[in-house]
Amino acid sequence: MNFGVDLNADLGEGSGHDAELFELISSASIATGFHAGDADTMHAAVLAAKAQGVAVGAHPSFFDRENFGRKELKVTVDEVFDAVAFQLGVFQAIAEAAGMRPNHVKPHGALYNMAVRDEKLAEAIARAIRSVDSRLILFAPDNTELARAGEAKGLPVAREVFADRNYLSDGWLVPRTRADALLTDPVEAAKRVLRMLRKGKVRSVEGNDVNVRAETICVHGDTPGAVEFARELRSQLVSQGVRISAPQSSL
Repeated sequence: MNFGVDLNADLGEGSGHDAELFELISSASIATGFHAGDADTMHAAVLAAKAQGVAVGAHPSFFDRENFGRKELKVTVDEVFDAVAFQLGVFQAIAEAAGMRPNHVKPHGALYNMAVRDEKLAEAIARAIRSVDSRLILFAPDNTELARAGEAKGLPVAREVFADRNYLSDGWLVPRTRADALLTDPVEAAKRVLRMLRKGKVRSVEGNDVNVRAETICVHGDTPGAVEFARELRSQLVSQGVRISAPQSSL
């Protein structure tokens, strides 16, 4: 097997084990203050990524620390544009001051979930990214409004899949409110990710095959056992000849 794929995690969110995860991943999506983190945590995360040779990206969210950015909110496209542009600008300044150029953007939580379905919100996110730096790679699931908006704005797009989340037959993730939302067995997750890479398919909880495109694989940093999960997943992938490396912008 001769595949290259990115392994990313959402960090700077106060999970307490970022240092261990930085040793296992190739890209870090760092909280930009709206759902978690602040200037100090962003700076510390960027420096840790730099020390480990890990690419960094912004992880913008709704301004909703109470719900960790995971509650869907009624927002206008202008509010989304302003929120994303603001967070990207702050993160870019902090990262560049630490000697790192941001490589990607991955919306967080409810903002991400809404943008994969909502064309106007997706367009606002892509437009905000382009207004800050058109070289930034947008992380988005394949065949979604978010991915299409990134392409329409001329952004490089890395199609994201989730190693630690279960899928529904419509191609989206099982809601976190359900008991079967998470996949906690890293060996089983590795088998599923390898099938995503080889066949472009994942089995839903209903038993149906769903088409996917795996260019970056997410492991959530706040999931219980995240370090052990990521370590075993990486080991399994490498043992099968998969190269772990951050995506590169062609722009």
